[in-house]
Amino acid sequence: MKRVFSEKKLIKGLKKGKEASFKKAYFHYYDHLIGVARRFNFQLLTPDDFVHETFLKVYDNRKLLNEEVAFEKQLFVICKNLILNHLQREQKVIRLEPNFLKEEIEEKAISENIQLQKEQLYQLIAQLPEQRQKIFRLHKIDNYSYQEISDFTGLSRKTIANHIYLAHQFILKKVKKA
Repeated sequence: MKRVFSEKKLIKGLKKGKEASFKKAYFHYYDHLIGVARRFNFQLLTPDDFVHETFLKVYDNRKLLNEEVAFEKQLFVICKNLILNHLQREQKVIRLEPNFLKEEIEEKAISENIQLQKEQLYQLIAQLPEQRQKIFRLHKIDNYSYQEISDFTGLSRKTIANHIYLAHQFILKKVKKA
């Protein structure tokens, strides 16, 4: 119980901005925070950087400290969040390596190829009779069910299925010729 009281006293001192409370917290929790930070593999920063950043956050947000929650828990949540945010940012850093540039060029070529194929598909769809074209677009592109298309058009589900089948066969035939 004495530890809880001393943590409450420490938090009150931190909230008031007392330098002695910050020194006490820093020296008391430093080793444990360093141990936590060393468990992660950082490319840009060191575990010391995270411990210092944690205490800076505590100082900047000292008014938000909760006297009813153990200071140690609050401190480790701050440290953990800083580390996780940093790791997430590190993963987003794009390294300009020759392989990266090659992959980017390949992805762009694939994307352009897909776009070209889409344009060719839309040209083939445009060659279909108007009713078949409408039904094929509703089902294959807009993802409407046969029943929904039936409700829109007033056609039977079998007629819709036939239109989609014939459109599909037409497109396959044209693709095989190309």
